[in-house]
Amino acid sequence: MATYEKILEFFDIGVFYIILLIELIGIGVLVFTVLKALISLIRRHERVRLDLAEGIALSLEFKLGGELLRTVVVREWKELLILGAIVLLRAAMTFLIQWEIRIEKKHAEERRLLQEAQNEKE
Repeated sequence: MATYEKILEFFDIGVFYIILLIELIGIGVLVFTVLKALISLIRRHERVRLDLAEGIALSLEFKLGGELLRTVVVREWKELLILGAIVLLRAAMTFLIQWEIRIEKKHAEERRLLQEAQNEKE
């Protein structure tokens, strides 16, 4: 039985560090995206909102992956319910951001077509 407990402890530690790494990647993506968006905003680029939304969505995907991996080491129902609520909230946020990205891409395409039409008139 002691061998089983050692293996379980090693497994928990390994999963913990993998979760930490995945979530740190998500945080890194978010920080990089915000800095990039800030620079783009100063330079007045047109795709600032779209780039920021895409970066936030990618960051949320990493955070969601970490939360899903965390379900492997959950021991109690209370923890599982809390984790489930967090996963649902992050999934809903990802869905809403993806929806906003689609709308922003559609508006960007409409602006591009309008600009091309104006250039052809000149």
